[in-house]
Amino acid sequence: ASLPIYSNYSSELTTYNQKYDKKCIREYYYYEIIRLTVLIDAYYTFIIRKKYGTEMYIYTNDFDPLNPYRNSILKEKEQCSQIDKMIYAVYLQSSVTYVLLATTLHSLAQTSFSIEAYSSRNITFQRIVDSSTYCYVGGPCNTQVRSIGLTLDDILRFEVKRHRPMHHQSLLIKITAALSVIMFVVGLISSACSILTFQDASSRQVGCGLYLLASSVTSLLSITMFTIKFWFVVITQMDMSIRPFVLERSCKSIETVLKLFFYWNAWLNACVSVERGMNVYKGVSFDKKKSKRYARWIIFILPIVIVGTIIHEPLYGHVFRHEIKRQSPIEKETNGDDKIVIDTHFWCLTTYPQSVQDYNTAILFIHLLGPFLANLFSALFIIIESARRRAEAQKRQSYRQHLREQWDEHKQLVISPMILLLLSTPRLIISLVSGC
Repeated sequence: ASLPIYSNYSSELTTYNQKYDKKCIREYYYYEIIRLTVLIDAYYTFIIRKKYGTEMYIYTNDFDPLNPYRNSILKEKEQCSQIDKMIYAVYLQSSVTYVLLATTLHSLAQTSFSIEAYSSRNITFQRIVDSSTYCYVGGPCNTQVRSIGLTLDDILRFEVKRHRPMHHQSLLIKITAALSVIMFVVGLISSACSILTFQDASSRQVGCGLYLLASSVTSLLSITMFTIKFWFVVITQMDMSIRPFVLERSCKSIETVLKLFFYWNAWLNACVSVERGMNVYKGVSFDKKKSKRYARWIIFILPIVIVGTIIHEPLYGHVFRHEIKRQSPIEKETNGDDKIVIDTHFWCLTTYPQSVQDYNTAILFIHLLGPFLANLFSALFIIIESARRRAEAQKRQSYRQHLREQWDEHKQLVISPMILLLLSTPRLIISLVSGC
């Protein structure tokens, strides 16, 4: 019989390694993942020396640090403990992907380690680093995957100190709370002034006046809903006495209503630009009464269409209950597995299937780029068409000179939508890149 082939893998477990909760009791251990490549189906023997204070586990396909019991294939009967070493004998198949987990026996211990392998064919060891846990929220052995980018809940949930009043919160939360109040007050004053301005009948002789009046109202509603959203997230993290059904309904409704007002306001501003372009195109034949009639219908239809595009969001929104547990003192002495709940978190999450996620991304682009393109092309049309008409009426100047004059007069119509798009870009990037 041929002698077994010897393979070896050596490394270190230090603070540079990833950590996981091996026993799901909030005690963390450094670990390293090694992919195993075997050429034939056979029994393989692995040896770890006890002097290193380490142990190993083998998993099929992958290792999930948030659920360390999933995919594990090593059983107690496959382990043999000797005075100076731990021996593992396991049957591996060449058609299956295996990963080996090396970790310490004691929490946050740092050490070097060496794994010896014996088999009839050579084994390949390859270290891998998995950073996919950013897609999850919760804690070890109690997780929930999220499928969209960062939300206000994601940003604030770990910054808010639980069961603490506002004056005991971190400086970041205090500054953010102050900014939200300032934004609300400024938005309230600005919207109120706009509403008072466009309530005057003389400012509503064409459809633009109606669009701007409706835009003033939706701006007020948007900043109000944003303020409600912010304080709802903060208060629900500070005070967990709020009933779960209130959290569930708020989770499903607040974000959707906020998006409705935000998108509605953006499209109303786009309608203003489009009507200005139509006014330039029609000239003296522009029908003011028809413009106002169309404006009333569009203002009424827009929210119905927008709700139709985002109606899926409350269907997939839900409250995730995350329980923080620790081992009971009695069970700890007897090495039992029973745990007691020491705290409970409620988090608002939205999880989409891949098909709905693709649809949600398309809708995000439509509501972001649609108003931007409408504003941009309308502004360019106003500049070009006005220059053309003036060039026909005033022959002393060339078309290029008239075009330059119109650009100087109306360039803010082109620059404004570009600035708004630039300000919306981080939100778009976060929604796309941070999703899972």
